[in-house]
Amino acid sequence: MAHDDPIRLLVLGTGGMAKNHVIHFKTIPGVEVVAGVDRNPAQLQTFCDTHEIEQRFTTLDEALDWGQFDAVSNVTPDAVHYATTMPLLAAGKHVLCEKPLATNEAHAREMADAAARAGVVNMVHLTYRKVAALQAAAQMVREGAIGEVRHFEASYLQSWLTQPSWGEWRTEEQWLWRLSSAHGSKGVLGDVGIHILDFTTFVAGHNAAEVSCLLKTYDKAPDGRIGDYVLDANDSATMQLVLDNGAIGTIAATRFASGYHNDLLLRVHGTLGGVEVTFRNRVSHLRACLGEDLAPAIWKDIETPTPPEVYDHFIAAIRGQGPMEPDFARGAALQRWLDLAEQSAMDDGRKQRI
Repeated sequence: MAHDDPIRLLVLGTGGMAKNHVIHFKTIPGVEVVAGVDRNPAQLQTFCDTHEIEQRFTTLDEALDWGQFDAVSNVTPDAVHYATTMPLLAAGKHVLCEKPLATNEAHAREMADAAARAGVVNMVHLTYRKVAALQAAAQMVREGAIGEVRHFEASYLQSWLTQPSWGEWRTEEQWLWRLSSAHGSKGVLGDVGIHILDFTTFVAGHNAAEVSCLLKTYDKAPDGRIGDYVLDANDSATMQLVLDNGAIGTIAATRFASGYHNDLLLRVHGTLGGVEVTFRNRVSHLRACLGEDLAPAIWKDIETPTPPEVYDHFIAAIRGQGPMEPDFARGAALQRWLDLAEQSAMDDGRKQRI
């Protein structure tokens, strides 16, 4: 595709996250949001009317028969990413898929292989890749600023099970499904575990080699259910990770972190220094302890320029103006680590080699 050719985008799934996708894509010159797909006709009509999208389809097959689009933003629920993405790849469409790529490694790997065969741009929407401090820290580590990575600690803290600022989880379906495995939830491990695993290993510059994990589901309602929702998905997760260079560290994720709405923390320590990334209240900060500051243990703030959004990277990759990162292969690798973490939890925290 030529650099100045218009890119016709279809939005697949018109739930809450789709709004963010459309708003961002419409700010990119040369991108036309031409169609929406959703099996809920009323939701589809409201969404397309609001965002002035002309073509509307209640099935993906109808959209593929129409075919007048180049790329797709897949914002469907986790459990149908595989079923909806595979036909798109077969049709030669570029795909940006919401995380996780799939709900198991086998499907994720099949998607990555199909995308490679199709020769299309394929990316996973890992929201926190756009965090300024994350990108700056990863560059510092790649450039050797902290030497060889030896240790890390990371956490993803949410509190929507202890306070209602995001909504009342006991009565709202958008939260209840996240607590029920029968409704497609993999719990906090599957929901945000993928983010903190990517967050950690991207900055550290190394992949996971071993993982052990413990998961906990707390009693939250009489008989463990609210209406049709059996509340059996995990609420808290702790992991120990060994990286492929031998570095070790801990990762935690929970929905019971009272006092934190949606915050991430990462500390990476190396032979020459350390970096600390925080993301709190939608603002990121980077601190480092390097060189002559090591002996007195002085941590200094590092300035971090704002990086482009994932949406911008997706369009740039289609135009041949940048790499497709993170791609489906990365999504499949992350899913393997999550699957092994879940297996470890079922084996009482037994170490799993990756």
